[in-house]
Amino acid sequence: MSVDGWHTLLVLGGIRSGKSEFAESLAADAPTVRYVATAPAGDPEDTEWATRLAAHRARRPGSWTTEETAANPGRLVEVIAAAGPNETLLVDDLGGWVTVLLDPAHQPADDTATIAELAAAVRSSTARLVLVSPEVGLSLVPTTPLGRAFTDALGATNRAVADACDAVALVVAGQTAWLKPTTPAPAHAVPPAATSPEAAPSRAATPRTTAHQAAPAQAVPADLGAGDVTLPEVLTPAAAPVPARAASDEPGTGDWAAPTMALPMIATGLVIQPGMELPMPDDYTGPQAVDRLATLDIPGAGLGVLEQVVGFAAATQGTSTPRPWDAVRVLLIQGDHEGGASAGATPGESARRARQARAGRGALARLAAENRAGLQIVEAPASAPMEERPALSADEVEAALRYGWRLAEQAADAGVQLLVLAACGAGAEAAAAAVLAATAGAEPPTVLGRVVTEQGEIDDAAWMVRCAAVRDALHRTRRSAREAKDVLAELGGGDIALATGVLLGATARKVPVLLDGPVGTAAAMVSRDLAGQARHWCLLPDHGGRPGVRLAADVLGLTPLVDLRLDLGEGATALAALPLLRSALTLAATLPVHPSLGGPGDEGDTGDRVGGDDGDDGRAEDEPDFAEPEPAGPGPTTVGADEPVLPGRRAD
Repeated sequence: MSVDGWHTLLVLGGIRSGKSEFAESLAADAPTVRYVATAPAGDPEDTEWATRLAAHRARRPGSWTTEETAANPGRLVEVIAAAGPNETLLVDDLGGWVTVLLDPAHQPADDTATIAELAAAVRSSTARLVLVSPEVGLSLVPTTPLGRAFTDALGATNRAVADACDAVALVVAGQTAWLKPTTPAPAHAVPPAATSPEAAPSRAATPRTTAHQAAPAQAVPADLGAGDVTLPEVLTPAAAPVPARAASDEPGTGDWAAPTMALPMIATGLVIQPGMELPMPDDYTGPQAVDRLATLDIPGAGLGVLEQVVGFAAATQGTSTPRPWDAVRVLLIQGDHEGGASAGATPGESARRARQARAGRGALARLAAENRAGLQIVEAPASAPMEERPALSADEVEAALRYGWRLAEQAADAGVQLLVLAACGAGAEAAAAAVLAATAGAEPPTVLGRVVTEQGEIDDAAWMVRCAAVRDALHRTRRSAREAKDVLAELGGGDIALATGVLLGATARKVPVLLDGPVGTAAAMVSRDLAGQARHWCLLPDHGGRPGVRLAADVLGLTPLVDLRLDLGEGATALAALPLLRSALTLAATLPVHPSLGGPGDEGDTGDRVGGDDGDDGRAEDEPDFAEPEPAGPGPTTVGADEPVLPGRRAD
């Protein structure tokens, strides 16, 4: 039910518009459905109304359960609030609920407060919800006070529930129009010189703070080609970070040092220190979700290694039926390293890549648009030559960690369900190799990938310069401490420090992270000393053929899901694999249980299979009851009422 990116849905429509049939079709593939009927029984002599109710009941599959809430309008709020993440609720309809709400038997009552309680229950519900409601706003104003009271109350209910739901659909003459979220206009429809005001995104992507502003709409770049192409939503920080060298003059100033209340505070801001206790994913829902896969109606042997995705999503979402990630944000960290680490890199290339992503061009932006993911480009402070002196000062490391943490917090506040950590910067791979050598005892040449020029040629001379830079940096710091912040200051630099802060902040807010490339995996290695829980919120789609990523994944216990060996730049490989991961979660969330294990049967099922929904005890109709065989030798065949039952015997 999360295939199209929603979790709670309001279906509006007029009389006989087909809204109920549409809502029922959306819930048809759910393993279990609780149908919440809100309409009162009505006049016993009204045969036409009774016929309508009977038709509704006849359409429901036998595996669905029905709950009546007509006796008390507050019961609907209770049912929605108590529903768990494994349940699917179909509420039909809110018009009947408003009828009961306005019934004189329930007056006087605060109708406005009751409607607000319903909207709050929908907004905070962990269950999958489909709510059906009549749309009466297009009709004439009723001529009676009671009719006007009904339309006013129903209109207020529809508006409140529509605001609380992820999606709203309007059914007219059997045709469905999606009102929320709306499909974004093709980018080529915007004139090249024009900009559009910020549009109000759906609840899943609406920031609760003003920390980010959406970039203006842009013309389609020339390299995108023709066709209906949409650009990703590009976000930028509210304030630019403090320049790298200026930050050391006044530590603890500017946007990077802004306080957050996620951890204890001191005068200089957020305290990030070794041994922090951050949340862990759920220990039970992950194995439960994987075990549940064996019961689904899948023709083949199953999801294979993608079972790891289902288990990971279940543990991080806290439910055995995890939903596909809808709101995804890519954090692209751009920061260069000076000295030999950047040997062979074209000057200004990383800045060009960042500008390209902001303009919606390049592999990362194209894949972000394809996956409906937001894209945020963040500039990290430039890192000094690590073979000569520390890459960052201690104050700059603290500022970078806090800033990365805040970026993760802002994403969580905006409703982001998954972060993709990416980076582009000259010398980033060499810095990551140095971090791996310091934290995992690796030999730099074994974890430093080959240098490939823009013409696709291998530059061995540049690779040797990078290896020498890492070797000299390790020699310079051979007597230095190997604590997390020391490694970041001496070797890691601004991009890895900022990425480490993102991982810690995401862990604190229970937001899973897709790692892709050396910077993200190096940050995960460093984060172990600050908060060992961080690696459990990380998923590695592919190692990309990079030896450093392979080693870090082995140390962290992260098994790459695929071996595509894509080298599209950090972040792009994860986005290329994301549709496959979403597909696995979609199947796990929507496929029913196999009929032999109690799932719903197909149309025309005669009920002679195990687990038919005819209300029996799970046996075939022609299966005889168990009969105990007659004893072969002498002895009692029954046990008296006062005689204890011995092991291996049963009382008849």
